[in-house]
Amino acid sequence: MTLETISMATYDYIIIGAGASGLLLADALGKDNFFAQKSILLLDKNLNRQNDRTWCYWEIGQGDFDAILHKTWDHIFVADDRFSKRTPIAPYQYKMIRAEDFYHTYRNKINEHTNITFLEGHVKDIQDMGHEVLVCTDSETFKGKRIFNSIFDYKPLLKQKRYPVLQQHFIGWFIKTGKPIFDKDQATFMDFSVPQNGNTRFMYVLPFSQTEALVEYTLFSENVLPDQEYEAALKSYLNNLDCKEYEILEKEKGSIPMSCYNFNVHNSKNILHIGVAGGWAKPSSGYTFMRTHQKTGALIPFLKKDKPLNTFFKKDRYWFYDLLLLDILYRNNSKGRLIFGQLFKRRRAQNILKFLDEKTGILEDLKIIAACPKKEFIQAFIRRVFLI
Repeated sequence: MTLETISMATYDYIIIGAGASGLLLADALGKDNFFAQKSILLLDKNLNRQNDRTWCYWEIGQGDFDAILHKTWDHIFVADDRFSKRTPIAPYQYKMIRAEDFYHTYRNKINEHTNITFLEGHVKDIQDMGHEVLVCTDSETFKGKRIFNSIFDYKPLLKQKRYPVLQQHFIGWFIKTGKPIFDKDQATFMDFSVPQNGNTRFMYVLPFSQTEALVEYTLFSENVLPDQEYEAALKSYLNNLDCKEYEILEKEKGSIPMSCYNFNVHNSKNILHIGVAGGWAKPSSGYTFMRTHQKTGALIPFLKKDKPLNTFFKKDRYWFYDLLLLDILYRNNSKGRLIFGQLFKRRRAQNILKFLDEKTGILEDLKIIAACPKKEFIQAFIRRVFLI
């Protein structure tokens, strides 16, 4: 008996994965009256995700997630081996959400949408039959008209050579110190004063009080490190802050792909990859949460037009800017400290944040680019344009 002849549940939309992108999309569909008659299935291998990550972003004024914010900061700190700079970022605020608060809130929101079914299942296979898609889990198979897949697979990126692939990888400690150490109003955005060892390495610190913080050792590089190397760097950094007595309350570990790879080649008329799996992470920085929220906002009106899903993706000039940076870091991974250091020395933090948010005009872009090391970017531009 073939799959086609087996009776199986059919849905208008199937969302695979209940992380940030899956939950945001499910809620956006559920609360829009246009989709009220659409049947929606949200599938995840674990319905009880816990506090498995932290999301941060910057924003002007009040936002859609303010009710679940864990902490905000109105200053950022940037440093390298030669300078340090504490700077206010008004009208922006740097905002942090803990995953457990997000999951709890959005599961409750989705439970209020009567047209959404939330099921546990480990997706093993997805088959696009042309007129419908079969989603096979470890226990059953579902039919869907449109599929949104947030399962990320590194293998296709690593098999190609056209676009460099780096990772933003890190280990972070949530710590409590025995004495006041931290400036609770300042987020350490990038501290490149740590040894680079041929890579782009920096510390990232989010203080919750004078005695509690998330301290993260982060790299933009091709390969991850043994855990003990991250932890040795964390110990050394805390020691340099005169922080010798502390308790590690929690740990977090992660890796985010940094690539301008064409993720759209894996989409079809009926299947769209979302979140990190769809290339929604900002290639040059790894920031994903707010970009996913923005992409979801753009996807909803797109779906109302009933266009093929593989026409949703569009390249723009920011994609090319990110590509040049990644080309530089892939060829010489130690250049990150120079590039970001010069940028924050020469330009206001607010202008940089606006640029990273992809909300600048061409003249603003040129001012940001002019602050970066010129030789490296000119060489990268020539290589890309002339395919050298």
